[in-house]
Amino acid sequence: MAYKILTSQCISCNLCLTVCPTNAVKVVDGQHWIDPELCTNCIGSIHTVPQCKAGCPTCDGCIKQPSDYWEGWFANYNRVVAKLTNKQDYWERWFNCYSQKYSEQLQKRQPQKMAAEA
Repeated sequence: MAYKILTSQCISCNLCLTVCPTNAVKVVDGQHWIDPELCTNCIGSIHTVPQCKAGCPTCDGCIKQPSDYWEGWFANYNRVVAKLTNKQDYWERWFNCYSQKYSEQLQKRQPQKMAAEA
């Protein structure tokens, strides 16, 4: 399994439940988790990125699960240190992430719109 859901970042919106093509995302005792037996990381599907990661509105609720213990330890350490030193608000992070993704979508549609007008 390459991804896991951070319960501290999860806002229980249940979007990951609906976008997972293999139904690997489960809710047990109110906690979301990814079943490693069912998860294929969306490889071999029509999706180019894992849908749990792409559909997460928090942008960091679903994170890549490292394969090496120390890699995971340092990734967690760096994330916690960054969180402690960067006093960025949840909604500010959400807005920045949302506006970035929205801007990317607008840029993708802009050439299509110009071609249709021509």
